[in-house]
Amino acid sequence: MPEAQDIFEEYGEAYRQNHRLPMAQRKAMNAILNCRTAKLGGHMDHCPECGYQRPSYNSCRNRHCPKCQTLSKERWIDAQKGNLLHVGYFHVVFTVPQELNLWIYRNQQDGYNLLFRCVAETIQELSADKKYLGAATGYTAVLHTWGQNLCFHPHIHCIVPGGGLTKLGKWLPSRK
Repeated sequence: MPEAQDIFEEYGEAYRQNHRLPMAQRKAMNAILNCRTAKLGGHMDHCPECGYQRPSYNSCRNRHCPKCQTLSKERWIDAQKGNLLHVGYFHVVFTVPQELNLWIYRNQQDGYNLLFRCVAETIQELSADKKYLGAATGYTAVLHTWGQNLCFHPHIHCIVPGGGLTKLGKWLPSRK
């Protein structure tokens, strides 16, 4: 299966020639391109038993690099498991109309803040409504800025517990 590095190697230069990328995205792309290659330096791993040697190249450590962040991601997931309640959960995805993508791309801080605020208000409003739950609930939210087709597509994935707390502090499970 191709990795981001492979895609950047094959198509990155042509993409950069046809699209103006912000500096942060150019830096991330370059870091991913150079990650674990001779360009970042490295050292030789040596087996004292058989004498086999192989080069080990340095990581870019960029927070956007899929190779470098896998361990951090797994640690984050494990830490989150400790916060889970022993209830069912729903996976909910919030997105915006495609017509807003350009505005959000040009105003990322404001756009993402607005998106998170809308998600929070929507979950709180619907969970408080007796038609849906009639209780206060929480959620874990993660912003994704690109779709599977590698086009800009801001959306938020939420994990929402199947229930919430009533005003009396009692757990009320969802009906679904």
